[in-house]
Amino acid sequence: MERHFDEQLTVLKNTLIKMSALSETMITEAIRVLCERNAAAIPHIRKREEEVNRLQIEIDGICLRLIALYQPTAGDLRFILGAVKTNADLERMADMAINICDKAGPLLEEPPLDLLNTGLSEMAALASQMVKDSLHAYVNRATDQAHAVLLRDDELDDMNRRITADLLALMQKDSGIIKRAVDMLVVARNLERIGDHATNIAENAIFVVKGLDVRHHHE
Repeated sequence: MERHFDEQLTVLKNTLIKMSALSETMITEAIRVLCERNAAAIPHIRKREEEVNRLQIEIDGICLRLIALYQPTAGDLRFILGAVKTNADLERMADMAINICDKAGPLLEEPPLDLLNTGLSEMAALASQMVKDSLHAYVNRATDQAHAVLLRDDELDDMNRRITADLLALMQKDSGIIKRAVDMLVVARNLERIGDHATNIAENAIFVVKGLDVRHHHE
């Protein structure tokens, strides 16, 4: 019985890793579409979202079976309950990548706001790394790495504020770019929200190991 439980727990971890990698790839590719002004990848990103949605259902099913069949306790139970929440966060990240693609389409029809491409690329790189590190912290129960993700969320917020300030300044100088600037604001906001979801996963990791709720960074 214990061996079967451990095997299924490994399946759960591996499936979470696969889903995380897909979400991370979607984020990176969505920003690349915008910064490189090449819409060719958008259909592939949307296809990946279908796989993420399938994995979400699969992971929830694994979690339900583990609880129903094995009645886990303590850390194992916290891991499974946290996996349900982590699963939802990963799916929402994929949704954010699709939101970015939705904004990229109209933006590619207009002249680029090149001033912001570097900032968005850096923001996307940090958000993607947070996704990877938060999931690694979760499946490996690595609280130090989880705390590092929490700290980087502040850095991502600062990037979002700088990009927002730059866009507002551009809009004040040239009313003709307001529509493009607002779409870029939405893109930056989605990247900031991806960081929030990565932070949620890092907080889940700390809960699994220590049994502490640090959702508001109060440990």
